[in-house]
Amino acid sequence: MEHLLGSLTTEQPNPNTSNIDQLDSTSIMTLINDEDRLIAERIRPLIPQIAAAADQVVEAFDAGGRLLYVGAGTSGRIGILDASECPPTYGTPPERVQGLIAGGFKAIKDPVEGAEDSEALGAADIDELEVGERDVVLGIAASGRTPYVLGAMKQAIHRGAVTYGLCNNAGTPMAELGVPVIEAVMGPEVVMGSTRMKAGTSQKLILNMLTTTAMIRSGKVYRNLMVDLNPSNEKLVFRAKRIIGLATGADEATIERTFAEADGQVKTAIVMLEARVTAGEARTRLEASRGFVHGAIQAPRV
Repeated sequence: MEHLLGSLTTEQPNPNTSNIDQLDSTSIMTLINDEDRLIAERIRPLIPQIAAAADQVVEAFDAGGRLLYVGAGTSGRIGILDASECPPTYGTPPERVQGLIAGGFKAIKDPVEGAEDSEALGAADIDELEVGERDVVLGIAASGRTPYVLGAMKQAIHRGAVTYGLCNNAGTPMAELGVPVIEAVMGPEVVMGSTRMKAGTSQKLILNMLTTTAMIRSGKVYRNLMVDLNPSNEKLVFRAKRIIGLATGADEATIERTFAEADGQVKTAIVMLEARVTAGEARTRLEASRGFVHGAIQAPRV
């Protein structure tokens, strides 16, 4: 294992930051920023692979399946962060996108010693969720060798799930599993081995792209507005009404009335105003269009 770790790109000293310990704060941050600027550039060639994964996620959602992230440490926390943002942003049920982390809930805040070193724990977590053919599992590990993640991926493959990998090194044990692996190689970190930095940022960007694309292609967005958000607090209620206004150009009084008639459902309110139909007719149209607002507005009047 020591030999493997020593060969990883993420474990190499970065020649651009070899004197970083002798610099003032501004100079340190400038070097960090210089390295961070490389991330988006290196993700760009990976877009076709990320898009292919998003297409699989859309198919899974259409079939009633789930997207499951599996990671340890930083990678696990990033997966949980992305998953936890989907219900308030896109109105998805909590089980639709889930994040698994080695060591369980406690490990979100505090490290759980040894948890990431067990393939059996990864496999057990996949079994506990009864992962199957309708699901997509994405294993995330900067090193591409974390046993917990590999164990989960192997078990997901065994259970018939569509399985992907995401890592920050090339030619790792993850790539030997026979499934598509997105190798987001970002080069050595500013501080050697600190993969919460460029590697972690690249993972966050890729997961953002994956779920945002899948949600757009699942009808969760109209124009560029999040029309399936769950208005569960004062800020989100305000945002929901503002979205209705941006989508329809309606005045405040009309928005208030329509929002109430639509039971707080942004999509329903937009279709009501744009197609000039009742809440019931708007819901019928949305159901027929599989939740796509454009299709519901353009549907012929019954």
